[in-house]
This record gives sequence, structure tokens and C-alpha cells, in this order.
Amino acid sequence: MNYEAIVIGVSSGGMNAMKTMFPLLPKEFNIPIIIVQHISANSENLWIRLLNDKSNLEIKEADEKEKIEHGKIYIAPPNYHLLVEKNKTFSLSIDERVNFARPSIDVLFESAAEAYNNKLIGVILTGSNNDGTKGLKLIKEYGGLTIAQDPSTAESSFMPASAIAAMQVDYILSLEGIINLLIKLTQLQLYK
Repeated sequence: MNYEAIVIGVSSGGMNAMKTMFPLLPKEFNIPIIIVQHISANSENLWIRLLNDKSNLEIKEADEKEKIEHGKIYIAPPNYHLLVEKNKTFSLSIDERVNFARPSIDVLFESAAEAYNNKLIGVILTGSNNDGTKGLKLIKEYGGLTIAQDPSTAESSFMPASAIAAMQVDYILSLEGIINLLIKLTQLQLYK
């Protein structure tokens, strides 16, 4: 399967998870990664700069109408839902909170599933609510690949445990295991 995008949902414990994962991605990693991290509406993007210093890939806040490019990591800006349009661009919304969150993981996952269908990988990481469970189920229904962090390795196990309880997740892995799988899938695409 040739995957075209990866969506990741993360909440409490997310900074540590991303600091573990992103340095492990090689600069040749060519599938765009789109992330919703639950953050304060007033959050500065200093944490994105910190992650950029440790990553081989460019990490940036997603912009309205921005075209999704390979080899980049996009993060939802604070206090905006991040959606993927059918033409593979972003749109930002200030609609009501979903699962008490804006940005909401479910909003990203559902719009990305509709845009990418079976060419999408959905990943649920550490977090303390059930945001993302509904969206991950939709990714699976569209034929995409679903991954959850092993709850025993998560700083906050509730979010991955919620997804695992609600559906048959394709893979349940540690952070390192998730990155190794994503790299393997990318290499398979590069060398087909």
C-alpha cells in the first residue's frame, strides 16, 4: 500500500512523546505527518522550535489553505481545528470544541480519512481523554492503517486505551516501535 499521509493525535505527555519520536525519523522520510496536540489556546510556538532543533524534518504550524507537502511535519495551531481538504490543503476552523478540545483529534482524523481514504495512517498516542477514538475508527472504515501507542508505555494511557477498547487497532506499539514501523512502510514505498 502506498500511504500518502500520517495523522497523529496526542494530548497529555505529548511533548515527551514527540521529543522521543521525531529525532528518530530520517531526513528521507517522505510522508507528511499532521498532528493535533492538545494545547492551551494561548500557547506560544516555542515548543515547536524546540522540536525542530531535534528533528531531521521541518516541523511547522499548519496554515490556512497551505498545500500539504512530503517530508514535513505539520502541527495544528492553538485554538483552531485543523482539517484536511479533498485537494490536500489545510483549512482552519474556530467551530465549537469537540471532546472539550480545539484543536480536536477527531476533527483532523475524520477530515483526513475523507481526503485520503485507504492511503492514510492514523496514530493515537498518550493522552487523558477519548479524543481521536471516533476518528481512528473512521480511518479504519476507509481502509487506512491504524496504530495506537501501547498504553503501558504511555505517559497517560487513557487515550490509546480508549481507541484499543473501541476497535481492532492494526498495531499496538511503543513509541520506538511506531517510528520503526512508519520508517519501514516508507522504505517499502521508496524501493517498490
